Formats: sequence, structure tokens, C-alpha cells
Amino acid sequence: MENKLKVGIAGYGVVGKRRRQYIDEHPLLKTIAVCDQKFRENGTLPCGARSLRDYRELLKEPLDILFVCMPNYMAAEVTIAGLERGLHVFCEKPPGRDVADVERVIECERRHKGCVLKYGFNHRYHQSVSDTLDIIQSGKLGKILNVRGVYGKSKILSYESGWRAERKYAGGGILLDQGIHMVDLIRLFCGEFTEIKSFISNDYWHHDVEDNAFALMKAADGKIAMLHSSATQWEHCFHIHIALTEGYLELRGILSGSKSYGQEQLIVGRRSESDQGALKKETFTYLADNSWRDEICEFAEAITNEKKIRHGTSADALATMKVVYRIYHADPAWRETYAVRDPDRAVVEIGGEARG
Repeated sequence: MENKLKVGIAGYGVVGKRRRQYIDEHPLLKTIAVCDQKFRENGTLPCGARSLRDYRELLKEPLDILFVCMPNYMAAEVTIAGLERGLHVFCEKPPGRDVADVERVIECERRHKGCVLKYGFNHRYHQSVSDTLDIIQSGKLGKILNVRGVYGKSKILSYESGWRAERKYAGGGILLDQGIHMVDLIRLFCGEFTEIKSFISNDYWHHDVEDNAFALMKAADGKIAMLHSSATQWEHCFHIHIALTEGYLELRGILSGSKSYGQEQLIVGRRSESDQGALKKETFTYLADNSWRDEICEFAEAITNEKKIRHGTSADALATMKVVYRIYHADPAWRETYAVRDPDRAVVEIGGEARG
């Protein structure tokens, strides 16, 4: 224990508990305290870790690292508090409610250069995604022409009550909550986009956050990406199709805690002159999800061996959040109804309050 870095977890729900599993499996990390409003009073868990009600109490503990697994409206606040305390911080996605939240964190990060900050864009660590990126970067299938992505949930149960159903707390709906992973992966594969068109809708659930987002995005080099983030899918769905000049890559399903997105597969097809299309394809099936473990290992390496963060930097978080809010902004009706401003100006109005 003397040689291990002491970890505190702010937010001890499903994600916080899962993070703890892989934190404590790491030979250099140990959770010594957690906080969550569900605790009636401060105390000690059977494992010996302190259980606290408020993150401010958590920050009084002798920590080296803070994991932030808090609601959107608290993510930036708690991340900044951790950095100001001189802690290394790992924050779950989304990094806040809006672009301004992320920029406030980056300003704080610049003042605390000795602290490592990483964001939890977990999907980048799935082996199917890593293999897809390797094939794209190898050039074996040529250059990307276009990408189509769908990420959907069976229903909007988690939005029916509580902070997720209110824009002033959540910042956004299904696109910001789940679709942000798809946005991040499309950026990873394609780079940045210069033009975005969209339709945003809350016509089914009628909250002031979206239940569907449709986006059409174009990069400077001509790549086009289509995205549908949905809370009316009626079954869980994860699917990305990448068309390249010499073939295609198709990601189907993704391993998750719920096991409800189907088998994780990568299909590799090669272009053919046949009228029937690709005559040769390979299917790779992935049976283990080591993404949570690998993500924490990279974070620990950055702290202990001063290695650079490859995925989930604050720059990544800011760029991905800007694309999310450019999608919101691109729909004129949504922009007018919810006063969404140009995210490149880092000013977004939330709940009637201008922030930025």
C-alpha cells in the first residue's frame, strides 16, 4: 500500500464501481475513498475505503488521483477542484454540459502542468476499434470515402426522471450522453469536419433534450460522414460502416457491461469488379473487453512513467464536444429554440444562462 498511488472516486454508481474494479486490479493503484450522495452519512465500506457524501470531503483525503464519475453538470466543477488540489484526474465522458465547461477545465489544466488529465472515451480502447484504426492507417484498403454510424438505445428509461431529462443539468440528450462516443470515433477515423448539417428532434419523449440526432458532416478532403444517435431505436444498436477506395470496414456490436449491443465484430471486405460487389471478406469476432483495463493502464503509465496520453486528452475532449455542439447548432429550429450558439465561440446558453 505504501508504494501505491491513492485513488478517490467521486460518484460511486455503476460506472464508479466498475472503474474501481480495474483501479484496484492495477498493481500501482488503490482506492482509499469514494463519495456519493446515496451514502446517508460518512463512514467506512467493508473493504476499508472511506465512504463520503460530498466530493469536498473526498478531496480532504490523502489522495494522489481523482476519478470523476459525476453527472454532466458537476463534471467540470469536480475536475477543476481535483486539479486545483494538485491531483491527477480521470474524468468520464461527457466532460461537461458544453464547450465552455471544457474550456474552463483546460484553463485550469494549464495552471497545473504537473497534473495528468485524461477523459474516459472508452470506445477507443475496444480491440475492434483499435484494429480498424490500424487497417485505416496502414493504407491496405486505400483512403476513406465515407462513414455511416448508428448508435441507439432500446428506450429512454434513464431519461424519464432526474437530471438527464433536463437540459440545464445534462446539457444535451442522447447525442451528448451516448452519441458522443460515435462522434469521437468518427473523428478518430476521419479527422476534423469543415461542414455540418443536422436535424435534432425531441418529438417522442418531449423533454428539452434530444431523443434523436441526425448529422451529415464533410471534411476538407471530401470525406463524408453520416451519424444517427437515437433513443427510439427500440433495441440497442452499435454499427459503423467505413467505405474506402479498395474495400470496406464494418464494426457491428460492441461489448458492454449490459451485453445488449450484440457480438463485437469487425468485417473486412475488399473491393471487387464483380457485379455482386465484394467477393472476399473476413469476419473477426472479439470475445473479451479489456478496454476499461487498458484505459486505466495508460492513465497510470502517464503518471508513473511520464508517458503521453494517447487517447482522451483535453484537446480530444474539446474537439469532440465542439462537433457535438456544431451538430446542435446546425439545426436552425433547435438552435433557435434552445439558443445554441456557435461552439467555435465557446459560448453556449444553458437554461437561460449565457456561459463562456
